[in-house]
Amino acid sequence: MKKKTSLFLSSLYLTLVGFICMGVAKAIPPSQQSSYELMSAENKAMQDDPSLNPAMFWVGDGESLWQQKLGPQNNSCSTCHGDAKKSMRGVATQYPKVIKGKLQTLEGQINQCRVGTQSAPALVYESKDLLALTAFIAFQSKGMPIVVNENSVNAPFLKKGRRSFNERMGQLNLSCAQCHEDRAGLKLGGSSIPQGHPNAYPIYRLEWQTLGSLQRRLRNCMSGVRAQQFEYGSPEMAQLELFLMWRARGLPLESPGVRP
Repeated sequence: MKKKTSLFLSSLYLTLVGFICMGVAKAIPPSQQSSYELMSAENKAMQDDPSLNPAMFWVGDGESLWQQKLGPQNNSCSTCHGDAKKSMRGVATQYPKVIKGKLQTLEGQINQCRVGTQSAPALVYESKDLLALTAFIAFQSKGMPIVVNENSVNAPFLKKGRRSFNERMGQLNLSCAQCHEDRAGLKLGGSSIPQGHPNAYPIYRLEWQTLGSLQRRLRNCMSGVRAQQFEYGSPEMAQLELFLMWRARGLPLESPGVRP
């Protein structure tokens, strides 16, 4: 198994190095394009039809968790926020955002509410319950444009996220920008390179056979270039998420999406 893994990574390395050094002109992608546009008709149909989208099982679980009473105060999410269809509409389009001086992702804010208001333990990143609540809340904003804009409060965090996006990392010495900006629209391994917008997360990836967060996808990319991965829930992850959402501003939220 180790030998096969080593051969695969060596092959990936040679492919990527050759790809970066081809000397071809940069792709000229559309001004903004969701990776939804690059999917097959079958995968698009799976995302568009709630009866076919596997992620809707998590949305249903999230709706149940929204009503679940926890802690000594016996509070649920609905105790404070009421009907999610009204109170959570548009919320996911605004995150990450700075709250009381801290850059907070949507998952981070869910945990902040659990710990601070419900006196319940924080949910583990990539756990079924945290993914379910995140998907349920994000679903209330489906179709609405992302509205993360730069301001005086989030500017320092945005600057750090931009730096992470453009910084070469890992043994392959590649940055996010080299694939998702410089060569978006070109082919790698027979597949089109997307612009890397996060407007469909959490997503159900056919590769994963489960729902996953944006942070899981970012860690996958870091692993792919043999770089040290940012920890789940770390400030570095939140900063990179902020930059990616700012970069995708104006695109409609598709969550929960489906991807190959």
